[in-house]
Amino acid sequence: MFTTTQLDNGVLNNYAVEPQVYYAEFPAPYQLRRYLIKGAIAALFVTSLVILSATIS
Repeated sequence: MFTTTQLDNGVLNNYAVEPQVYYAEFPAPYQLRRYLIKGAIAALFVTSLVILSATIS
């Protein structure tokens, strides 16, 4: 998990192991559709909260 080195004066240095780098893939059409639906639901939820808070105050 960590790579530890020791200097001549006894100080320990811990270095995290770096993960392998990879390129992200473009989402599939069904994933894009799900993102759109989730975004619409989130926008509707936030809009309803704003309207509710304006109505209450």
